[in-house]
Amino acid sequence: MDIDEDIGDSSPAETPATKMSRQQILTLIAMASINFSSMICYSILGPFFPSEAKKKGVSQAMIGLIFGIYALCTLVGSLLLGKYIVQIGAKFMIVAGLFVSSGCTVLFGFLDQVSDGTVFIVLCFITRCINAIGFSAAVTASFAVLAKVFPDNIATVLGFMEIFTGLGLILGPPLGGWLYQSFGYEIPFVFMGCLLFATVPLNLWILPSFDAVPSSQNSFLRLCTRIKILLICFVVFTLSSGLGFLDATLSIFAIEKLNLSAGSVGLLMIGLSLPYGAASPVFGVISDKYPSNRKWMMVIGGMATAVSFCFLGPLPVFHIRSQLWLTVLMLIVVGFSLCMTCIPTFAEMIACAHENGFEEGLSTLGLVSGLFSAVWSAGMFFGPTIGGYITQALNFEWSAGVQGAIAFLAALLQVIYFTIEDIQKKSQKANRTDRSLSEGEKSPLLPKTDHLRVDVS
Repeated sequence: MDIDEDIGDSSPAETPATKMSRQQILTLIAMASINFSSMICYSILGPFFPSEAKKKGVSQAMIGLIFGIYALCTLVGSLLLGKYIVQIGAKFMIVAGLFVSSGCTVLFGFLDQVSDGTVFIVLCFITRCINAIGFSAAVTASFAVLAKVFPDNIATVLGFMEIFTGLGLILGPPLGGWLYQSFGYEIPFVFMGCLLFATVPLNLWILPSFDAVPSSQNSFLRLCTRIKILLICFVVFTLSSGLGFLDATLSIFAIEKLNLSAGSVGLLMIGLSLPYGAASPVFGVISDKYPSNRKWMMVIGGMATAVSFCFLGPLPVFHIRSQLWLTVLMLIVVGFSLCMTCIPTFAEMIACAHENGFEEGLSTLGLVSGLFSAVWSAGMFFGPTIGGYITQALNFEWSAGVQGAIAFLAALLQVIYFTIEDIQKKSQKANRTDRSLSEGEKSPLLPKTDHLRVDVS
């Protein structure tokens, strides 16, 4: 395919790193604040909410569903909002989404006051659903805006943004666990909700407005007819499924099997978030500088993710006892491998869309961003829900092995697809060479001279 050659020139990619316009700088600040505050709010539930919900009479499978419903609503919201991002306006979607999400985060902190059982579960579902719609609006628009402002360096910029995503994921669990142990259930959500709300006036002030014309030709159905797009979507699904699974099940596993406290569980999750955030800018630069290597980054990262999930428990077939050092080591490997796999995916989806006739504009970027967020959310629903069910039916070790098997399947399908693609490219290149040689053989060595008249007298 020509996409590798089209975006393979790395020379223009270095210019924005040293010289950025005012709009680009303001956009970076705005997106960094969204990534950090959203992720710190999202990640505070992991260390203490599952155990708190258990006290309310909620089963492990239902806890997984409470985590998963957030992702399911984000999926629906991302598809709808990504389709109509031009009509709604990217800036309005970001600001309104942050406002709704911050309010729901604060409200979630007061659910411990309601009665146990059904009432608690229903209110958890309602709050999480509304929160998810706001989150999907902000995230879908932010991805599209970044791709619009940084068209030649999207992987590098996303890698830089993932630093703040990683910081939010790093600080969220230990800070949430500490606030929970020190002040109770309400304070973590109130504090984080207020932090998220502070980004509303910030983005309203510094984020530029983006004008665009709607396109009637672009659609999710047309985008999803490309095999490469579907394959990348499956890769994204496996990544988010693994993360969602760990959010819903790791804390209980660490408390029951490794005898850790809620605060220590928050520190344990840093083993996943820290390498992810640290490696993101590196893999982003590599992805933009060597775009032809993106596909193999996704393959190698997927294989490493599969192996690390199998040893996270580890799987009972290995006959290895669960140990803290092994869990920490595998979380570190998962962080690096997920980063290596995730960073190239969005840039590859945009490149594939442009290669197949989608116009270069905010409308296409909104579709790609919406599809990416929707698939990510589908994995975040599948991971906690199915993972929680398998954990309850069997144990954490087998459930982690299932996540590893899904990651391995995605990597294997990529190897098959990219191998066939390379063979077809070589065959087409050989055919073009043969045609050019045959045309060269048919052409006369000397020009025709019939029209020349030579006077020999």
